[in-house]
Amino acid sequence: MASPKRYAPQDIVGILPPLLTPFDEKEEIVESVLRDEVRFMLAQGVHGLVPGGSAGEGNALSTEEVRRVVGITCEEANGRVPVIAGIIANSTREAIQKAKAVSDLGVSALQITPVHYIYKNDDASMIRHFAAIRDAVDIPIIIYNVIPWNYLSVTLLLRLMREVPGIFGVKQSASDVKSMADLLLMAEPEMRIYAAIDALLYPTLAMGAHGSISQILAAVPGPCVEMWNLVQQGEHERARELHNRLLKVWNAISADNRLAVTKHVLSLQGIPVGKPRSPLAPASAEQQHNARAALAELLGADKVTPVN
Repeated sequence: MASPKRYAPQDIVGILPPLLTPFDEKEEIVESVLRDEVRFMLAQGVHGLVPGGSAGEGNALSTEEVRRVVGITCEEANGRVPVIAGIIANSTREAIQKAKAVSDLGVSALQITPVHYIYKNDDASMIRHFAAIRDAVDIPIIIYNVIPWNYLSVTLLLRLMREVPGIFGVKQSASDVKSMADLLLMAEPEMRIYAAIDALLYPTLAMGAHGSISQILAAVPGPCVEMWNLVQQGEHERARELHNRLLKVWNAISADNRLAVTKHVLSLQGIPVGKPRSPLAPASAEQQHNARAALAELLGADKVTPVN
């Protein structure tokens, strides 16, 4: 069904957008739109694809649906870029089930959250959790450090990458630049630290992040690829100017229902991904207006299409 090609962890770098999962009015996955979304992302020059993450509503997808979304992505990407499968689960057992469900599809890595229902886990429990998943499937792992009440410290993240074979990276998602800086300072050369602070794409890339997996990338992948290229080339004045325009887009998106607004922004670029699954509120008329204005300033008004 999918390309068996897998990329080595050291080659998973750059702009790695989380894919939005397209739904119809009955909240069923729309395969044709997902394929269009993958082709759109590839045409924008992205360096990898991440289906099933937070932006892809992985928390609301069944194991069967995760396999379907990841499988379609791998098939459409056809080995041109690495695919990193998102795993959002509330137990080690469930995480292993989802990991096994995508293990034959050709994914290059798994992006896995700590468990997220209320309870804080101690360091030993988190080490056991990720080690058990790694033992169950021979696929490299990126830890998605995003759960506020189960947030993993820099010290623990480094321990996990050093002590559990196969864990090679961290997606650092809190608005804590100091933690990002410490990870980049203390990580070994083979480790990969990915930025996921949407409002600070330029600063985190300039600090030396190995790439980004972040919702702003799902909304406007082309300018984010441009940002990566500018930073790699040392064109910091141009990068800062682009940062200001990207920040206006993120400010228009950022809200409790930011996923709904992100979906609207992508739909304005010709990829009708629909609304998020209930109960998340759809984008309001004011949010849609502000998002359209910011997107037009970033891309040019001629690149913004009507949404039916």
